[in-house]
Amino acid sequence: MIHVCSLADLPRGSARRLPLRPPVSVFHTDDGEFYAIDDTCTHQDASLADGWLEGCEVECPLHAAIFDLRTGEPDGMLAREPVRTHHVVVSNEAVYVVLSGTEQLDAAS
Repeated sequence: MIHVCSLADLPRGSARRLPLRPPVSVFHTDDGEFYAIDDTCTHQDASLADGWLEGCEVECPLHAAIFDLRTGEPDGMLAREPVRTHHVVVSNEAVYVVLSGTEQLDAAS
């Protein structure tokens, strides 16, 4: 698991970009849910953490492509390729992300 921040440092309606390769963003929605996706819009290179969060969707700040935070699927208007999703864990007042494909590795450690 990768430590993102303390729970208090990611208020509802905000996002935090992690400088990984590729970058990953963690979102805390207004209704209290947490989601993590690859940060770069698949239409053009723009940080989705800088976009507009509404419900379970984020709108890219560059050309308004919309991605579903639950599935990574785009709305199809501009972006055609989905972004990868990741698992978020909240434990002991801290937020963590488990990158896709590493769940088995983390479970074994």
